[in-house]
Amino acid sequence: MNTYLKLAIVMLVASCGGGGGSFKAPRQLDNACAIVAERPAYLRAMRDSQRRWGVPVAVQMAAIHQESKFVGDARTPHQYALGIIPIGRQSSAFGYSQALDGTWEEYLRDTGKRRARRDDIRDATDFMGWYMNGTTRRLGIAPHDAGSQYLAYHEGRSGFADGSHLSKPWLLGVAGQVQSRAAMYDAQLRSCGRA
Repeated sequence: MNTYLKLAIVMLVASCGGGGGSFKAPRQLDNACAIVAERPAYLRAMRDSQRRWGVPVAVQMAAIHQESKFVGDARTPHQYALGIIPIGRQSSAFGYSQALDGTWEEYLRDTGKRRARRDDIRDATDFMGWYMNGTTRRLGIAPHDAGSQYLAYHEGRSGFADGSHLSKPWLLGVAGQVQSRAAMYDAQLRSCGRA
């Protein structure tokens, strides 16, 4: 009986974990108020990033939605040779922000946050704020311009500056979706008093 009680307690504690262990997406991805009601830690993390880096919460939310759909341990798909032999993933992108290994290492060096993890919402939003703040400083893209910020995020600042996005109509379409989602999230957060 004692073993069953211990097992029940362990399962209860595990199911209450709210923050780090569960990487599943929130249930209502088209409703910013529902997202932050279900995951209050997300809003706290994004507000901290906004205060530090000046990137609005709605812009962060829209970019994270596009990158990972709020799945904390998201990875790019595997690639296959001859359609059956796995040869690795499409890229090193990982976590909420889909940060690449090299860019993440640059962030760790620049901020001194050696223990930061891409699957931690606080670190992922801080990374996103850091990156977009750098884009504002280097390329002059306003922090609230979610579409252009996303293009520079996806292509890298040098790629954006070189116009690599201009030959990718599909990517321009995605950036438009990110812009629209940021506007939608902003209006929703205002309507529920979370902006």
